[in-house]
Amino acid sequence: MSDTPPLSGIKVMVIDDSNTIRKTAEIFLLQAGAQVVLAEDGFDALAKINDHQPNVVFCDILMPRLDGYQTCALIKKNAKFAATPVIMLSSKDGLFDRARGRMVGSDEYLTKPFTKDSLLKTVAAHAARP
Repeated sequence: MSDTPPLSGIKVMVIDDSNTIRKTAEIFLLQAGAQVVLAEDGFDALAKINDHQPNVVFCDILMPRLDGYQTCALIKKNAKFAATPVIMLSSKDGLFDRARGRMVGSDEYLTKPFTKDSLLKTVAAHAARP
């Protein structure tokens, strides 16, 4: 087994209006060797995504100004990021929320509070895709 962290070289954007969620995700991802870009809401994320070009995006659903569904749809409509996996984050685990996430192009759905293990497994699974 090598000493290379499991997510080394992977850039992850975390979009969430909760400072606690952003910090928790950042700590877990940094410990695994990923690069992390944080955004407070959809507008913040859209301003940063072009500069940072993340491999995987985590997007909270309930945010002020631009919600997660709108943010995901805008990311997926951009040809440059259409193939970038977007994982919706929500404290709600309803079928409707999952279906709506799929309709706007999300690749997966992670329920908050997430564990370090579930977060890292999700990143690894999506970052490994060509």
